[in-house]
Amino acid sequence: MEACRPESARGPCAGFRVLDFSTMVSGPFCGQSLGDLGADVIKIETPRGEFSRLMGPMRGGLSGFFAQFNRNKRSLVLDLKQEAAQQLARRLAATADVVVENFRPGVAERLGIGYDALAAVNERLVYVSVSGFGPDGPYRDHPAYDPVIQGMTALMPVQGGKGNPPQLLRSLMADKTTAMQAASATLAALLARERTGRGQRVDVPMLDAYAAISLPDLMIPEAFQPADPASINVPEVDIYRVFRTADDYVVGILLEDRQWHAFCRGVNRPDLIDHPDYRTILDRFQHGEACFALVEDEIAKWPTMEFLERMRTEGAPFGPVHDLARFQEDVQVRHNQTTFDVDDPQGGPARYLRYPARFAGTPASLHRHPPRLGEHTDELLAEIGLSPEEIQDLRDRTIVA
Repeated sequence: MEACRPESARGPCAGFRVLDFSTMVSGPFCGQSLGDLGADVIKIETPRGEFSRLMGPMRGGLSGFFAQFNRNKRSLVLDLKQEAAQQLARRLAATADVVVENFRPGVAERLGIGYDALAAVNERLVYVSVSGFGPDGPYRDHPAYDPVIQGMTALMPVQGGKGNPPQLLRSLMADKTTAMQAASATLAALLARERTGRGQRVDVPMLDAYAAISLPDLMIPEAFQPADPASINVPEVDIYRVFRTADDYVVGILLEDRQWHAFCRGVNRPDLIDHPDYRTILDRFQHGEACFALVEDEIAKWPTMEFLERMRTEGAPFGPVHDLARFQEDVQVRHNQTTFDVDDPQGGPARYLRYPARFAGTPASLHRHPPRLGEHTDELLAEIGLSPEEIQDLRDRTIVA
């Protein structure tokens, strides 16, 4: 992921302007993704700034949490509780292509920046509203944080495993999944606008977004209705396992017969290839627990790196279990530049994760460091025609900061 000056950004969204009214993760990560793709993203915050500015290690006026979800943005402070600030927001919306917000349902309307108010000044606006449960329904007004959505979406019992308590994914997966779904929906709405000339409102409920990513494989027994109740049970054989080596852990899965053959050769057990209990995938599932016990015993004999080298040579799909430090030192991660370091002018060296897609002609880039609160207020207000005197007057009246 290249680093460049803002005027040199040439990603596929270069030339689009995004107003990001959102906070925390689901909206900001969506906005950051559009910024990585070259869009001019304007983060609009309250005078106090959003809460994530206070979370994580602090340096150079930024928190680690804020930095990971808000690069490639400019910061504008508006006190949207004041009518004059709402008027400024509408003036900005007239110049924008996209709005992203994740207020509770009804709040944007009370602040004068709901879809109807902004579409009235810009019929081409794509208005993306992220919420916990959607704009209507019995849970419309309920608060929804990542663990709440995880709990409702049927994956926690599977993570815990049969006979164990349900387990959360210890990462903000529902938030981040929603952000990626929102970014995808934004791009689709922009494509539709190219065909129709009109924008539209796009609602992205976290409940639906996380379910769409986490549940398709779990829904396989439900594919044909009415479902056979016996087919809905979690399989007796759990194929998602961590294996202990002589000195650490590995993960892997052996589904195809050729992968089983590769494993047997790799651990010097070619005699198992034609064992009647394990010859085919059906045989291995029918004798699942015995098969996994055998695999565990064989893997435990080998040091991790030697085992993985043997598996890679033979073509069996196994990999290491990295912590964050080892992930960053992995040779493929380093080759891909999955993480990369840049110098923040105020904070010094900073480390980010790259935008994952590689565009041959319009590459994603880092063209703006995460902004300090209100860093670009004067610059942005000048762009919509305000004079220095008018900006100072607004600041004196605490409408902007």
